[in-house]
Amino acid sequence: MTSPAVSVLLPFRNAEQYFNEALVSITEQTFTDFEAVLINDGSEDSSLRIAEEWCLKDSRFILVNNVGSGLVDALNTGLERCSGTWIARMDADDISLPDRIEKQYRLAASKGPMTVVTCQVRSFPDNIVTRGYRLYEHWLNNLIEPEEIEKNLFIESPVPHPTAFYHRRSILSEGGYTERKLPEDYELWLRLWSRGYRFARVPEVLLKWRDREDRLSRTSSAYSLTNFYKLKAKYLEYVPCMSGKTIYIAGSGQTARRLGKFLQDNGFHIEAFIDPSEDRQGILLRGRPVMGPGELSRRSDIPVVIASRLPGARISIMEFLDRLGFIEWENYVACS
Repeated sequence: MTSPAVSVLLPFRNAEQYFNEALVSITEQTFTDFEAVLINDGSEDSSLRIAEEWCLKDSRFILVNNVGSGLVDALNTGLERCSGTWIARMDADDISLPDRIEKQYRLAASKGPMTVVTCQVRSFPDNIVTRGYRLYEHWLNNLIEPEEIEKNLFIESPVPHPTAFYHRRSILSEGGYTERKLPEDYELWLRLWSRGYRFARVPEVLLKWRDREDRLSRTSSAYSLTNFYKLKAKYLEYVPCMSGKTIYIAGSGQTARRLGKFLQDNGFHIEAFIDPSEDRQGILLRGRPVMGPGELSRRSDIPVVIASRLPGARISIMEFLDRLGFIEWENYVACS
């Protein structure tokens, strides 16, 4: 039996309310050379029955029980069971637009196996989507070119997990999903990037991304800001200008302090925290001094990590560094 070009990797757990709509969207794809591998992660509602019914009426649907427990085990179980050359990730409550797989497949095939392909998204329903998620949607939808995506890797995850499209054997060879206590998808993107993988985005909305009050990213401690800082600190040294591990941190608030802790834990030496406020200058954070922006002109050989989540702060700091002649990813990295 010939293997399909694409496997849709879809773990589910207690997804009965939205499951049918998600599965219908798979059957409506313009690209038909696919299988859909549905991984049951201990469902206690009617989700399992729904999956069984779909498998009976459409041979492209395959039901698998998670060999472990939890999302990471379900994803790895699915990766092993899938037979397609390429993987299209999807969640049980989202909706893939009809040409999603076709357009991501074409782009992935043109870029090769060391590329993760994503797309633009539209979060819904409008009455649930928060301003923060809408801003995140706007931010990631405007990162189109691979270089743009790469330079923004340490701000937020630029690849929403259910939009990911990647080469199955390549991801398996890199160890698949490994992180259970931190954001599993963001860790995978950073790990792949650190090993030479690139990212590309189809510049069209191809997935309707459902927001929910019980969304895992809202309810699980794995997706806390602190855990995102841990991952950023772990992988920041792979940015070439950061390889010496001596840095300035632009910022002195909570973001800078948290990130600074994890950077120190990962062997970075913080020369100083940089803050324009004279009230802050002279105090110590994490055992290092807070200094004014003039310090950056004196030691332009030390790269800067931008670490502030205050509205507009990141852009203001980048503009200031640009005026000094600093170049993004050669002299500074935005990491907030």
